[in-house]
Formats: sequence, structure tokens, C-alpha cells
Amino acid sequence: MKKTLLALAIALPAVFALSLPASAQKLDLGKVKCEEWLKSPKEMIVITLAWLDGFYADEDADSVIDFDKIAKDAEKLATACARNLDKTIGDVAEEVLGN
Repeated sequence: MKKTLLALAIALPAVFALSLPASAQKLDLGKVKCEEWLKSPKEMIVITLAWLDGFYADEDADSVIDFDKIAKDAEKLATACARNLDKTIGDVAEEVLGN
């Protein structure tokens, strides 16, 4: 099991990096506006949502990925971003997902 997790930990970043355009290798949540983020490739949005889920998780949270929670948070974030196109994704995420 540990070998499988290690292999995934090594392989997934490479797969994600290959699926994104070269210009999108870094995403500054404090600079990218919601309007731009909502027009991003689906892969970038999914990666961002997964990262935000981990970022806003409690330090002592279980090591379980709750796909239903991520989907609900994604809907909240997309709705808030659509209403605040000129705000950064980081600011809106903090308002919507911050504890």
C-alpha cells in the first residue's frame, strides 16, 4: 500500500503538469481574478479545488478525501466567483471556505 501511495505521489504531479498549458505551471491565488479562473481549463480548476480543500482542512482532519464536500465547496466557490468576477480567487476562497 505504501509503495502504491508513493508511486501516486510521484506520478500525479507529473501528469497534472503535462495536462496544463506551459503558461499555467503556477497559479497565484492572490493575483488571479475569478473571471480568469472560471475560464481556465477544467484540469486547472479541479487541481485548484483539491488544493483549496487541503489548504482549508483542519490540521487534524482525517486522511479521507470527501468528494461530496469538494463538489459542494466547488459549487459555492463558483457561485461566489461568478458574483465577484473582479476579486481574486484567493479572496473569494477565504470568504467562502475559510473557517
